[in-house]
Amino acid sequence: MTLSSQDVLKAFARIRVFQRGEQRAVHKPLLILLALARTAQDAPRMVAFADIDAQLKALLGEFGPSSAAGSRHYPFWHLATDGVWQLDGPPDFLQRPPAATPNLGELRKLHIAGGFAPAMDAALRRDPALRAQLAHQLLDAHFPETLHGDILQAIGLDLSTPIADDAATGTRTMARRDPRFRERVLRAYEHRCCVCGFDLRIGSVTAGLEAAHIKWFQAKGPDIEANGLALCALHHKVFDLGAFTILPDSYSLVFSQHVVAGEASRSMLLGFHGAGMIMPQSKDYYPGGEFLRWHEREVFKRPGRSL
Repeated sequence: MTLSSQDVLKAFARIRVFQRGEQRAVHKPLLILLALARTAQDAPRMVAFADIDAQLKALLGEFGPSSAAGSRHYPFWHLATDGVWQLDGPPDFLQRPPAATPNLGELRKLHIAGGFAPAMDAALRRDPALRAQLAHQLLDAHFPETLHGDILQAIGLDLSTPIADDAATGTRTMARRDPRFRERVLRAYEHRCCVCGFDLRIGSVTAGLEAAHIKWFQAKGPDIEANGLALCALHHKVFDLGAFTILPDSYSLVFSQHVVAGEASRSMLLGFHGAGMIMPQSKDYYPGGEFLRWHEREVFKRPGRSL
């Protein structure tokens, strides 16, 4: 069976991603991106879990919530129920109910292998533009733009091939952001980073200052001032990586114990540990507690440093 590009993209758009309240689940997207990189490298369609376990663990540890790496066997097993993934192993083992998730040891001991379903794999191998399009679709849906380049570099996927995101319209389909979000957030913080006070302007242009979502747009975080922070490019990047979070009661900055900084960069990062953030000009714009708690729970790399 030959699948069109639209067939492939629609199939991956329908994958079921684990949801429990507002808990963030990036396991399946990262596994698919990892498998997509293998396809681009012309690696065999099927790969033993044991052979990609370490890389998947590292990806989830870097770009997922603190506890994500411990459940890395879940996407490898459950993605098969979405129709885009195939498992190989002892028949009696594969016939167990989908909800009876095997543990890490079982997947390794029984040499369980997985890979894209044959028709999916064939379509992705013959069309580099489709691979790039699918990668963008996954990144846009599950990660902020600040992390896209790091994820692609970590999995070794090159998206330099020109793509047309939608075969019919030539555009990428995704939820629309409010184009005024950046302007409103920067105005709320008087055009300065709420961590370090960076406020460079070149003429009338604000440079190196960005509007960050506290609760990611990809997690249905709203485009409102209470879900925004004005951050310089450095602090935006490390905030999205979970290097620090902000306490909802005191608005104090707490840095992760995983952050290691040399003397040259220590003052730009760990020097702000325990400090209060620079508050916006009106209480109407103060960061919402529900958004800060989401960030601490779903993005921040626990444990935090002692205050």
